[in-house]
Amino acid sequence: MGREKGFTRASALGPIADLVEHHGGKIRRVFDRVDLPVGILDTPDLPLPLSEQFKVLQSAGRETGDPYFGARLGRLVRIENLSAFGKWVSEAPTAAAAIDRSNRGLNRYLQTGTNLLLETDGDRARWSIEFLDPGFEGRFQNELLGVSYLIDVVRCFLGRTWTPDLVRVTGTRHGQAAVLEHIFEAPVLAGSRVPTIEFPARLLGTHKAASWALPHDDQSFSCEERQIPNTADPSSEVSAMISIAMLNSYPRIDWVARKLGLTRRTLQRRLGTHGTTFSRLLDEQLQEKAARMLQDRDRQITDIALELGYSELAHFSRAFAKWSGVSPALYRKLDARTDA
Repeated sequence: MGREKGFTRASALGPIADLVEHHGGKIRRVFDRVDLPVGILDTPDLPLPLSEQFKVLQSAGRETGDPYFGARLGRLVRIENLSAFGKWVSEAPTAAAAIDRSNRGLNRYLQTGTNLLLETDGDRARWSIEFLDPGFEGRFQNELLGVSYLIDVVRCFLGRTWTPDLVRVTGTRHGQAAVLEHIFEAPVLAGSRVPTIEFPARLLGTHKAASWALPHDDQSFSCEERQIPNTADPSSEVSAMISIAMLNSYPRIDWVARKLGLTRRTLQRRLGTHGTTFSRLLDEQLQEKAARMLQDRDRQITDIALELGYSELAHFSRAFAKWSGVSPALYRKLDARTDA
């Protein structure tokens, strides 16, 4: 299967901050090392490139000195905390239904550039996760986290102490199988093509105790979170990266281009072929965020300007007037009248 860039949601990183701090590391240093704002963790539905998640996990492993950090984090993750999609998966009527929801819904609601596949062979079931994203740095750490989510889905029906009969991993590092067997509490086979868990096929029919299962149809799931960017649409990708950059400072085109693996000129050309520009996409998000912040009447307009990355109030006022036709102060006054 070919390579394709993917996006995921920040919720996939689970309790990464707690684990890093528990092992004496600093979560801010983890994110600074990969040039991402740590505020991503406070916006779990925020999309970010899958390759960036790879790098965050690699950085966390370096920070804690743990080459298997992804697996240790995987012991703490819970599928029901994996955004609205994860909750929907965990509420399926049977293990087979939960796996089916995962396989069919993952690329629509949570994460692209990823393939889930369930295969049965006689009395054996094999569920695998393949990352199609070409990102390399941190890939193995992410695979360990990904296979842990597969295990947790099945545990929703078999209990927290359940372990698969076999966990297949891709790495071939000397001694890694023994370490991972201790973490996964299950036999581990290294050198596999894709991360996989194996278990008795009869377990697929296991019902969740006291389940109030939703209908076995992904149409019953309504996702109100931000859409996962369409990697065929550069404006969608750029808008997602602008949202991330705005958590920390005023978004810069060079940073966005670098995070998308492009040169500035290539990024501008691709946006042009879709009838837009970086400045236009940035203005749309700045206007939306500014209008939202102005609704908080306790916030000083000067503070809003600084938070949005403007060095002076006058610069923000001119930009806002260009977007809306009125000054920030007048916009706030008109908004107050509307609410009255």
